[in-house]
Amino acid sequence: MMSMNDFAVLSTGRKMPLVGLGTWKSEPGQVKQAVIWALQSGYRHIDCAPIYGNEPEIGEAFQEMMGPEKGIRREDVFVTSKLWNTKHHPDDVEPCSPKNLSYIVVVLNLNEFNSAVECKQQRNSSVASIKPTVLQVESHPYLAQVELLAHCRDRSLVMTAYSPLGSPDRAWKHPEEPVLLEEPAIAALAKKYNKTPAQIIIRWQTQRGVVTIPKSITESRIKENIQVFDFTLEPEEMNQVTAVHRGWRYIVPTITVDGKSVPRDAAHPHYPFNDPY
Repeated sequence: MMSMNDFAVLSTGRKMPLVGLGTWKSEPGQVKQAVIWALQSGYRHIDCAPIYGNEPEIGEAFQEMMGPEKGIRREDVFVTSKLWNTKHHPDDVEPCSPKNLSYIVVVLNLNEFNSAVECKQQRNSSVASIKPTVLQVESHPYLAQVELLAHCRDRSLVMTAYSPLGSPDRAWKHPEEPVLLEEPAIAALAKKYNKTPAQIIIRWQTQRGVVTIPKSITESRIKENIQVFDFTLEPEEMNQVTAVHRGWRYIVPTITVDGKSVPRDAAHPHYPFNDPY
């Protein structure tokens, strides 16, 4: 279970647990039990969104697990949700949140490129009327986001990694793409520490101060994914994991043109993935 020190501190002073349960692709009928297992295992951070179609069921899990005599207080659980492009007006925020989630700690604005910034979508946070505190992006050893992480630190932003294990259950994955969980450098460290490759990756992220939200609906994996605070990677081992970076994105919307899969939005003037991070 997580200790009380396993968190990032936002610029607002609020503490955000470094490991949370991701719920993207967790179907209704499955996500409630996953959240219950997560809370029982020590998770105090749940990442969700109305667009996932499962927030009401997550709220049911909260109602079942939280209360004065149930050992978990609602105020102890950090919840991240997201607003779609058409829901950025302040009047749209509260209606987007199911009442049984009680309240939400961080709301991210989700743009069409699956990159999210809290409260204001701004490339330059100095011009934002409400200062962002969290940047959620795809990040894993194959997309280490070293430059972007430094950018966040310089601006007191906490970075959250989505798809931190390479999203291996994606319906659109291609057989020729690299398999992150089979990376030899990570497998060697997993053997050394008697951990899974997933645990090595999550530990690498948390040691960088990156909030990590692995998704699972399997009880054993949910438990494993948070059991990463009982060992520490050495500095050279951290560098070894970072060194497997290859600029590989797993989560890029694509379309088929002339029989080939191409980025759907590459011609857009604000397409962000032409940048080095």
